[in-house]
Order: sequence, then structure tokens, then C-alpha cells
Amino acid sequence: MALGVPAFPFTIVTHVLGVVDVVLVLVWLLHFRGGLAWESDNKQLIFNIHPFLIVLGLIFHGGEAIISYKSLPLKKEVKKLVHLVLHAIALILGIVGIYTAFKYHNESGIANLYSLHSWLGIGVIVLYGIQWIYGFVIFFYPGGTPDIRRFSLPWHALFGLFVFVLAVGTAALGFLEKLTFLESSGLDKYGSEALLVNFTAIITVVFGVFVVLSALADAPATADDYEAI
Repeated sequence: MALGVPAFPFTIVTHVLGVVDVVLVLVWLLHFRGGLAWESDNKQLIFNIHPFLIVLGLIFHGGEAIISYKSLPLKKEVKKLVHLVLHAIALILGIVGIYTAFKYHNESGIANLYSLHSWLGIGVIVLYGIQWIYGFVIFFYPGGTPDIRRFSLPWHALFGLFVFVLAVGTAALGFLEKLTFLESSGLDKYGSEALLVNFTAIITVVFGVFVVLSALADAPATADDYEAI
């Protein structure tokens, strides 16, 4: 399925929204939540690494990886490498981000994997890993046969979008869960922090929408296209 419109305006909006999303998460964690730390007596600082790396990794880098084929007027092999590397960065940051959630829970005496958000999070990172490994083996090295690549490509793209949308939904659920905990502990439901968290979640969802729109729109002409003329 294609929208039949140029991807360029969608990709520009996507880039802007992605940067805004990461900045908003940092503002929340640094200004309202006290910052980030790998080791600290204040275990909340350890937890703060989790939302930052998830948004920076699975959401921002994951989204940029998906739209790289539509936002970069480069040769196909170059875009394939950019796509692969960005997804690898997203996967690594996502794994570390999930690890910090376990680290925070373990050091705080909190049970693991009791919420829908955590269940979906584990599912997302497992599916993301499977998707990356399959893409690496079939499309990069050692590479499948032309028939296998041709058959796999639409399913690889569709499954990639599905995993990304699931990651966005899980992130939004995570914002909701954390804000609910904070409000249960006395945070003003209509205060500036609560509004910031909700707004950040909305930006995350809108970013995801524009990633999908960019993926469905028409790619710009590339050097490969000009060589074929």
C-alpha cells in the first residue's frame, strides 16, 4: 500500500517530532525527576534511565531507521546500511533501557513483570531482536537468494511497522503507568509535570503516526533511479 504522495513533507515533520520527543523526556527527567544515574542511593534516578533510553532507542532511532529509505536520497545499498545500523542502535538502547527497569526493581525490592506495560515491553524487545536478526541474515549477510529476498521484503516491512507501532503503544502505556504511580503518591493531577508527561506521550504517538505515513508515502528519486534511466 502506498499513499501516492511524496514522503518528504512527512519525513521533515517526523524528524522534528522525534527531536521534540527526546527533548521533552529529558526535560521531564532532569527538571522534575532529579536526573539520571546508573548507581545511586536514590533508586528513582536509576529508573529514569529506562524511559530515556526507550524513547531515544526504540522510538526515535527505530522510527528514523524505518523512514531512512524515504528520507535519504542515497543509493539503495547506503540506505540499507543506514537502516541496519539505526535499528541496531535502537535495539541496543532498548535492551539496556529494559535492563535498567529490572535493575531499579531489584534494588528497590519491587516485583518484576507484573504489569501489562512490562509484558508488552518484553514482547517488543524480543520481536525487535528477531526482526533485526532476520533482516541482517536475509538482506545483508550472508544474504538470501533473490527469490527469498523478494518474498520476504513486504513481510519484513509490514512486520517492522507492526513492531514499531507496538513499541509506541507500549511507551504510551508506560507514561500512563508512571504518571498514575506519581499521582497516587501525591503528584498534582493538573500540575506542570503531569501535563508535561501527558503531552510527551501524545508527541510520542504523533511521531509514530508520521513514521507510518512516511513509510507509506513515495520515496524520493535516488542515484540508483538516475542510473537506470
